[in-house]
Amino acid sequence: MIKEEKVSVGRACRVVSLHRSVRYYQTHKDDSAVIAKLQSYAEQYPTRGFDDYYGKIRNEQLGWSRNRVLRVYRELGLGLRRKHKRRLPARIKQPLGQQENPNTGYSMDFMSDALTSGRKVRILNIMDDCTRESLAAYADHSIPGERVVDVLKDIITERGKPKYIRVDNGPEFRSKSFMKWCEKKKIDIRYIQPGRPMQNAYIERLNRTFREDVLDVYQFDSLEQLRMLCDEWQYKYNYFHPHKALNGMSPAAAKKAYGGGTPTIGFSYQSKEISLN
Repeated sequence: MIKEEKVSVGRACRVVSLHRSVRYYQTHKDDSAVIAKLQSYAEQYPTRGFDDYYGKIRNEQLGWSRNRVLRVYRELGLGLRRKHKRRLPARIKQPLGQQENPNTGYSMDFMSDALTSGRKVRILNIMDDCTRESLAAYADHSIPGERVVDVLKDIITERGKPKYIRVDNGPEFRSKSFMKWCEKKKIDIRYIQPGRPMQNAYIERLNRTFREDVLDVYQFDSLEQLRMLCDEWQYKYNYFHPHKALNGMSPAAAKKAYGGGTPTIGFSYQSKEISLN
């Protein structure tokens, strides 16, 4: 009205029945401290709710009323559940390269499938980066970090330890048991960058062959059936698969050409219980 009708503030306020003090009033309310406190709680306790946050505020003896805190809580949208992902440390891109000697570096990765009953199963594939030899195709319903370490222990008993192991950022490979064991054995863990599976291309190619030969072909009624097929596939792959990167040689022939003898296939991972001690 003041702008369009060119009337004074007093007349405009009288027309709309508004006291002039309301027209000139400016709030002096500062919620910055409440906002900072609630945001800090949201970062530290992302799964908690308003009652928990307000209880902490009361215990800290901050003199904010419940209605005020609730208003700010709603304005910040903290009532909506937030999904927080655990941040990974920065990974350095490291070239794959062709290893000159067997048993220098290993690559590891997991695959998933399901039995006919619908129960999930996982397969841990481990290979030698130089000879492309399959060192393990271990299947189980669950393969935690401790079980990964035990499989590696069996491989190292037969072959000796590698200088490095290339893995992705899965929770099993970031577990304390796996990291401490590698540190104790002085084995370098080479993590690929998140979302860059091509940086672990050797094991990804082996995974594709395994899926085409086993997982996409058969249905498994039990874990024992899958384990038997894993052992059979591992033997055929190492002794008869013509690998293009090896000029058509099998991994077993490549290992023999490098002077490493024949692969020690069949570490009986599938037929024994691996101790978690």
